[in-house]
Order: sequence, then C-alpha cells, then structure tokens
Amino acid sequence: MPNRKIALVIHAGAGSYPKDEKRAERIGKKLGQICEKGYRFLKTHSAVETVVEVVRWLEDWPETNAGTGAVLQSDGHARLSASLMDGNLMKFSGVINIEGIKNPILAAHLLQRERDRVLAAEGALRFAKEKGFKFFDPRTKESIRRWRNLREKEKTGTYGTVGACALDSGGWFASAASTGGKGMERVGRVSDSALPAGNYANSYAAVSATGNGEDIIEEALASMLVIRATDWKDLNKSFRETFKEMEKKKRKFAAIGLDRKGNVFWAHTTEVLYYAYRTSRSR
Repeated sequence: MPNRKIALVIHAGAGSYPKDEKRAERIGKKLGQICEKGYRFLKTHSAVETVVEVVRWLEDWPETNAGTGAVLQSDGHARLSASLMDGNLMKFSGVINIEGIKNPILAAHLLQRERDRVLAAEGALRFAKEKGFKFFDPRTKESIRRWRNLREKEKTGTYGTVGACALDSGGWFASAASTGGKGMERVGRVSDSALPAGNYANSYAAVSATGNGEDIIEEALASMLVIRATDWKDLNKSFRETFKEMEKKKRKFAAIGLDRKGNVFWAHTTEVLYYAYRTSRSR
C-alpha cells in the first residue's frame, strides 16, 4: 500500500537579520508561493522530479543565490553548483562550478543516469552541451553591482543557497541544493551544495543545508543529520542534538529535513533561515 503522506520543505538561504524588511517579506511570500506550487506538483510526481522542479524555480528567481542572479566569484564570473540525491536508490549527482548555463540542477538530474555522476567546471559544461543545454549568462545588473560592492569590502551577511526535500506518496525521499557560492571566493573553491555534506538523503530521511560552506563541509552536516537520524530512528533528536553541538562550536549554518512520517524539521545557528513547507497535515 503506497504511503499517502507526502511532504515538501524548501529553503532560500540563511544569514543575518535583513536590513530591508520589505525585501524579507517579499522573499517569505514568494517562497510560500513556490512551496505551495511545488506541493501540488508533488501530488502527481515523484520526490526526485519535485525537488528538481522546485529548485529550478528557485534558480530562476533572481532574489536567490542560485542560477540567475547568483553571486559572482572574485574574477566576476558566475560559477554555479547543484546536486540531487535519490534517497531510496542512494544515488548522488551534481555539477560543480559550471559556467554558461541557466539551471545547474537540470544537469545534476541528467547525471543520475550516468556512471560518472559528479562533474566539475569544464567537464560539467561539456556534458551539459552534449545534452543540448544552450549558453546562458546568469549574471544580472544586481549581481554585478553586488560584486563591485564586495570588491570594496561591503558585507552582505547572508547565505542564499536554495534547497528542497520531498517525500512522495510511494514513500520515496529526494533532496536537492543549488548555489552560486559565497561570493568573491578564490576561483576553484568548491561549495558544499554539490557535496553530500550539504545535501543528503536515504530511505529514512532527507536533509538540505545552507550557510557557511566550509562549516557545513567540516561537519558533514547533511549526511551527519541523516545518518544520526537513521541510527537513532529519530530525525527530531538528530536535529536537536546536532545543532546543540554546533552552537557550542560557533558554526554558522542551517538545515531543513523530512522523516518517513512526513514530519518537517529545521534548525539554524544563523540569525535567519528562509524556509517554507507543506505537508498532508498542513493547510
């Protein structure tokens, strides 16, 4: 008998309290709309298809640090990273620092079918071109302006990575993440969003992380949360105990997650986490 409890949770980054309250309200409202749209999609699609579609919508929204409008690296280039994990098949795929395409999550999705499932830079772009991706410059006037300000040492105080976790009616999990990086990083730096540290799922739970990438990688945050939850049979305890430890270590990050019962979890050591969720129980 299929599992009829479905659930979707999404995020659009974490960071400091926003100076622009109207922008924060706008982000919250839009995130809720995308989540509701994604939940309707989930009713007739798999968890994998849903997180890919939702993250694609988030990449196309210039307010996020993913896809169009993502932050730029130190040389002014937009290099995007994204990953996808099918929790039940235990398949992870991703692209790292890919340039010149619109939606890196779509390339990550296609890599699920390949033997080599994580590709970087020129290799990732070559694969995307082979699959018919057209050239697209994700930079916008606003992302270029932010880059120029960062060169002058302006602090943004936010981490705008996007992500999603879904549980479908068949009881299958999937998780996804996408980012433009942290902005002004050294060329070649690898983000957590294309690694299991930032995005992980199995047949028990799914987690997507956001925040300071180095902190996330050093703690293997997403995979640790899922593995602990699997061992303890309790994602709530995994979130609670892990983030208690991370507060003491002064790590700066956040995460969202789902368990097999369709329960939604989130936690952050940053001041703010932008998230939205919809489940069979919520209205």
